[in-house]
Amino acid sequence: MDRLQRLREMLAQQPTDSFLNHAMALEEIKLGNEAAARALFESILQRDPQYIGSYYHLGKLLERQGDETAAIEVFERGMEVAKKLGDQHALNELRGAYDNLI
Repeated sequence: MDRLQRLREMLAQQPTDSFLNHAMALEEIKLGNEAAARALFESILQRDPQYIGSYYHLGKLLERQGDETAAIEVFERGMEVAKKLGDQHALNELRGAYDNLI
């Protein structure tokens, strides 16, 4: 069974699991389905705003799509969450991505 099929099966059982949805979004990016990936990342962050890794990947996706303003906003929101969580590693990654855009 391939990774994508396994993720689909697990998501059928746990449709709101942030980790599984994040993994599915990354698979969608690999397949070139950026709209599906974006929808998944946005859904994760709406439901679970502390799922910090999705800020970086959504921001990078928006940057690749040429929507730098939206990417900057996502990176800024992610940096705020990372500060509140005390996640210095995530904060540094988000700040680096942010600094590359401004």
